[in-house]
Amino acid sequence: MSTEPLRCAGALIVDHGGRIFFHRRSPHRRLFANCWDIVGGHLEPGEEIVEALRREITEETGWHLAHVLDQVGEYRYLGDDGLNRVEYDFLVRVDGDLDHPTLEAGKHTEYRWLAEHQVSVLDEHRHVNDGLIRRIAEEGFAALRSIGR
Repeated sequence: MSTEPLRCAGALIVDHGGRIFFHRRSPHRRLFANCWDIVGGHLEPGEEIVEALRREITEETGWHLAHVLDQVGEYRYLGDDGLNRVEYDFLVRVDGDLDHPTLEAGKHTEYRWLAEHQVSVLDEHRHVNDGLIRRIAEEGFAALRSIGR
């Protein structure tokens, strides 16, 4: 068994109003069940990060990656399944009908576009010491401001 962390890519999808897209994981998911999350997932063997972003965005929303705007950060964490992960998150723009994502059946139950002042909703159903998704969101909004968007 490899001791290397699983590599993941995450997309903070930005709309033209400066809001970021989040979707709720279904209550049956192994990790972060019933929690808000960004679009993303594990890299497939041999897959590059941008390829993973492109694939995950289409699988989870039906949209298509248009532009990578900026890297938000690199996050290391231990999942509830005991596996270490390293996640590379990026601000992105997508092509598609932003009012009508096609959520991945059985994996996500709802979505929201959040403005920066609304990030506290991301704490719903999270363990009291788990501030990861909120931190990613806050750093995403900071990166958005730094590039003047």
